[in-house]
Amino acid sequence: MKIVSVVGARPNFMKVAPLMAEMRKFPEIHSLLVHTGQHYDFEMSQVFFQDLEIPKPDIYLAVGSANHAVQTANVMIGFDKVLEDEKPDLVLVVGDVNSTLFAAAFTAA
Repeated sequence: MKIVSVVGARPNFMKVAPLMAEMRKFPEIHSLLVHTGQHYDFEMSQVFFQDLEIPKPDIYLAVGSANHAVQTANVMIGFDKVLEDEKPDLVLVVGDVNSTLFAAAFTAA
């Protein structure tokens, strides 16, 4: 089973950490982590990956900062390509920030 988990901002990192750890226990789960890049600097992103032992993202969309509409649109465009390429069985969206709830969840639906 291929599961694509999507994170973009600090609250998402804390929520996905235990899920990623649990998925690693099951060899039949092929887990991919997509980081949208909504939070991209060390203090808002990388430090959480280190502290929470989250694996390096498999895919980094690098959307960065923008107004809500532009940021959401850029995630939707980038994540649509991920879905086309990876064809996951399940998309896991943990959170309600622009890049997860509004962009990734809508695109996956």
